[in-house]
Amino acid sequence: MRFVMFCHSLVSDWNHGNAHFLRGLCSELIARGHEVVVYEPRRGWSRANLEAEHGRAPLADFARCYHELASIAYDRSTLDLSVVLDGADVVLVHEWTDHSVVRRIGQHRRDGGRYRLLFHDTHHRAVTDERAMAAYDLSHYDGVLALGNVVRDLYRARGWAQHAWTWHEAADVRRFHPVKTLKKTGLRRGELVWIGNWGDGRRVAEIEEFVLGPVRRLELKARVYGVRYSDRALFQLYSAGADFAGWLPNFKMPAVFARHAVTIHVPHKPHADALPGVPAIRMFEALACGIPLVSGRWNDAEGSFSPGRDHLVARGGAAMQRHLRDVLEDPALAQSLAEQGLATVRDRHTCAHRVDELFAILAELGPVPAMKPVALPQSVFYEGHP
Repeated sequence: MRFVMFCHSLVSDWNHGNAHFLRGLCSELIARGHEVVVYEPRRGWSRANLEAEHGRAPLADFARCYHELASIAYDRSTLDLSVVLDGADVVLVHEWTDHSVVRRIGQHRRDGGRYRLLFHDTHHRAVTDERAMAAYDLSHYDGVLALGNVVRDLYRARGWAQHAWTWHEAADVRRFHPVKTLKKTGLRRGELVWIGNWGDGRRVAEIEEFVLGPVRRLELKARVYGVRYSDRALFQLYSAGADFAGWLPNFKMPAVFARHAVTIHVPHKPHADALPGVPAIRMFEALACGIPLVSGRWNDAEGSFSPGRDHLVARGGAAMQRHLRDVLEDPALAQSLAEQGLATVRDRHTCAHRVDELFAILAELGPVPAMKPVALPQSVFYEGHP
């Protein structure tokens, strides 16, 4: 089958966690013998910021790690859908795609496109920015692949789409797996690593409660990776005794996890409250790498994991401090968490599982209905344009 995908970026994951799952999804489809063509806007903010900070070297690193993947840059003004979508069997349009492009693809499908057309929502904007999501014209789409039940139900309740299915993100276990390199490299093992972005400053209290406070009180050897850290944020990190290592390409995460004893996940409170049951991609990836994980307050309403077995949950800063101390001081607990979390991901939450789910959805939709011929008056002529 020929899959055509539109997304914000495949080649850059700078402040763009959605790229993680999209890469794994494409790799899995290609490994099964399908053709995958990915389009991303030429001047997307993620790639623009990545190149501004690090030049083009990360793009070469991406090409070496994901040698089977590539994307085609497009401009909205010159995008020719009659060419781009020629021969497509399935078209996936990610929700960071511009509203006008989303609408035009739907119109192309309406006007005779012989493919299944799905909108892919892996973000929280259905809850936090209803106006932006309501502005998408999905009237000619077959449905929505939503990252959780809450988002799926919103599409149904608000009439934004004909159909909607829950389709969680997952780990690309081809690249996210335990790495045992410490003995070979002689690297010193750290205690705590946190991979997370500071953002616009709205997470200051959460980061202090779940990261910096416990690091400071336990006097941990900690390292932090991420982007959008202000000078003030860096001062807070260094004051807590943590090292800052900047942006980390997602495919380098397994080696980083291998050099540390425990990692943490800090859900953004408004999103965690509004989207219960929606696991973050970083949880899947950390557990796939076999590192013990302690998460901040998060309600696993959809039962993706088994809290207390796959990972620990801290309802507040004191609990986070206690859990981190227990994991670092109890090797048996650390090993149990790592093994059980890894087993759960491999059993239920890999990109292969999600591709199986995607094909089940496509089978539910069935073949694309044949277009009914339309009789036009002799005097009517059309100039084809997507």
